Amino acid sequence: MALTATACGGGSKTTTTADGVKLVKAGQLTTCTHLPYPPFQMEKNGKVVGFDVAVIDLAAKDLGVKQQIIDKSFETIKTGADLNAGVCDVAAAAMTITPERKQNLDFSVPYFDADQALLARKGVDAKTLADIKSKKLKMGSQSSTTGEDLAHAKGLDPQSFESSDAELNGLRTGQADVIIQDYPVVQDWLKDPANAAKFELVGTVKTGEQYGFAVKKGGNPKLLAAIDKAIGDAKKDGTYKKLYEKWIGPMPEGAAAQ
Repeated sequence: MALTATACGGGSKTTTTADGVKLVKAGQLTTCTHLPYPPFQMEKNGKVVGFDVAVIDLAAKDLGVKQQIIDKSFETIKTGADLNAGVCDVAAAAMTITPERKQNLDFSVPYFDADQALLARKGVDAKTLADIKSKKLKMGSQSSTTGEDLAHAKGLDPQSFESSDAELNGLRTGQADVIIQDYPVVQDWLKDPANAAKFELVGTVKTGEQYGFAVKKGGNPKLLAAIDKAIGDAKKDGTYKKLYEKWIGPMPEGAAAQ
C-alpha cells in the first residue's frame, strides 16, 4: 500500500537503480497525484489507494522499491513543474494525454479510456452542453481539467473548483446545477446512496480521451520504459482486468487491447 506525504519542495539529488532508472529518493518510487479523485486515487483508512495507485505499484514492484505518494495541485502536475523540481519521479493523476501536455511531459502508453459525464441535481433538465448553454444553467467544473477545457470550447463559462470534492460540493450546495467530470469519477460518486438520492447522470460526452502516467520531459526514459512494461505485462497476464474490475467496474470490450 502507498503512504501519503506532503512536500513543499523537491530534492536536488537523484539516485539510480541497478537497471539505470533515476529516482529522486533511494528505495522508493515517488508519485505525485492530486487527492481525492476516486476511483483512481483516494485516502482510505489512512492510506492512498485506487486504480492509478495499484498500476504504479506494479512498476514499483518490478523496480524492487515501494511507492510513496505526494499530494500536489493538478496544475503543477500537468505543467511538469513538480517533476522538473525533483518533487517526484512520476505523475499519476488520471491525467488525459493531450498535445499541450506532451510539450511539458513524457507520457506512458495509454492505460485508461475515459469520456466525460454531466451530473445534475435531480429535476434539472439538461442532457447536453448545448442544453446547459441555452437554458443558462449554472455549470461547475474542476480547474485545469480537460472537462473544463471542453466546456470553454463549447462557449460555456463554468465555475471552476480546485478539486473534484469541491466540485461535487458545489453541486450539493447549489453553486452549480450541472457539473462536468470524468465518467468513472461520476460513477464512483453515484455508488454512495446519499449522492444517488440527490443527483443523476444526465448525459455523457464521448471524447476519445486516454489517460497516461508521466515522467519528466526528456529526463527519465528508463523509468518510462519500466512503467510501459508494467502496463503491458498487466494487460497480458490478466492483472489489469482484475484491477479494473476492483476499482472501476465491469471492463468494456477492448479496454485491455495493446
